Amino acid sequence: MLMDRKGLSERRACQIVGQHRSTQRRERCVAGEDAALRARLRKFSRDRPRWGYRRAHTQLREEGWTVNRKRVQRLWREEGLRVPARRRKRYRLGESTVPAKRLAAQRPNHVWALDFQFDQTADGRVLKLLNIVDEFTREALDVCCERRIDADRTVQRLERLVTERGAPEHVRCDNGPELTANALRDWCRFSKAGSAYIDPGSPWQNAYVESFNSRLRDELLGVEQFSCLAEAQVLIEDWRQDYNEHRPHSALGMTAPAKFARAWSNAAEEGKVIPFTDPDEALRSPENDSLVSPPMRENHETTPPGVGEHTPAALLRSPYGLPPQHGDTPTLQQDNSHQLSQQVDR
Repeated sequence: MLMDRKGLSERRACQIVGQHRSTQRRERCVAGEDAALRARLRKFSRDRPRWGYRRAHTQLREEGWTVNRKRVQRLWREEGLRVPARRRKRYRLGESTVPAKRLAAQRPNHVWALDFQFDQTADGRVLKLLNIVDEFTREALDVCCERRIDADRTVQRLERLVTERGAPEHVRCDNGPELTANALRDWCRFSKAGSAYIDPGSPWQNAYVESFNSRLRDELLGVEQFSCLAEAQVLIEDWRQDYNEHRPHSALGMTAPAKFARAWSNAAEEGKVIPFTDPDEALRSPENDSLVSPPMRENHETTPPGVGEHTPAALLRSPYGLPPQHGDTPTLQQDNSHQLSQQVDR
């Protein structure tokens, strides 16, 4: 380039680039069989896209080629042949009938959350647990413990719960193969239950059952060593019943989930439950007018009426799922500060 464009002499150009003058006089020798060898390497790369030049060299030696590894590596690189980066497999995602991010449980049997958990027995064999939680009452509806749980087994456990409690309106779960199978989709369609699949790699969107998983792991699975499957099933079922009946839940005003569910049902039968979604269409009666309290003010220290053992279910939970703080009564009126976010969500 220096000689052609700048008009420099060969001596001066070689001095500038630091090359010996003999490099400009010696013609490049191309091996006669390089063309055939390059063609063979290209065909090898098409046939074996996940193999590199080392295996190509071994294959060539077996075919009778007299070539060393360095030459194969050089030709492999000059031809631009390389093992492509491994791509992650495409997982089949579930089709949600409602957005999982905006779905919030407003009553019992509104949203059931499903998730799987794993443990093992003393002999090292795997235990697979199917946890089903009611997001509103926080009850552990079922903890199925088996060696293997597929989509058909999941549907069987859901059918058993439906006969006892009725069908849920929505089911929230992740995109596991058992939960995106056609068996569960058909069950949701026939039982008229909506499906809400969380985003891949986002377990926080299924927070209620994930929180239950951590309690189960901390209080039972991380403490007990199961000798066999039968022992694991008995202990897990005993723990589930104790969790529902006796374990105070902080999100329910330190009330056990089963007790909260019974209190809510009794209040609903008496017409004292005010839905949190639309206060204008709430079930009201002259006796329930005191349930709707005015908005909270600062330094509000008065004790809400009726707080005690028979507190109405409407007072056990705030409209936004948070327990009353410092003895305050949760307001069931709409907060105007949320109108902007609601309009944006629409």
